[in-house]
Amino acid sequence: MLKFIKHNMDTIAGIGIFPLISFIIFFLFFIVLFVWVINMKKTEIELLSNLPLNADDQVNSELTNNTPNS
Repeated sequence: MLKFIKHNMDTIAGIGIFPLISFIIFFLFFIVLFVWVINMKKTEIELLSNLPLNADDQVNSELTNNTPNS
């Protein structure tokens, strides 16, 4: 099966450039992501780090506010 696929890929002209293009896109994505994270403000990082905790607090407060009093 692999020989069949490899033979078909070898017959396509210029296919050797696609792995290089894929690597460049992958590498540039993570470089841009790294620069974005480095340039984030401290307050924004703290806000994002507390999101899971805040979401639980909101769900708990909604549950306690919506329960009927017995």
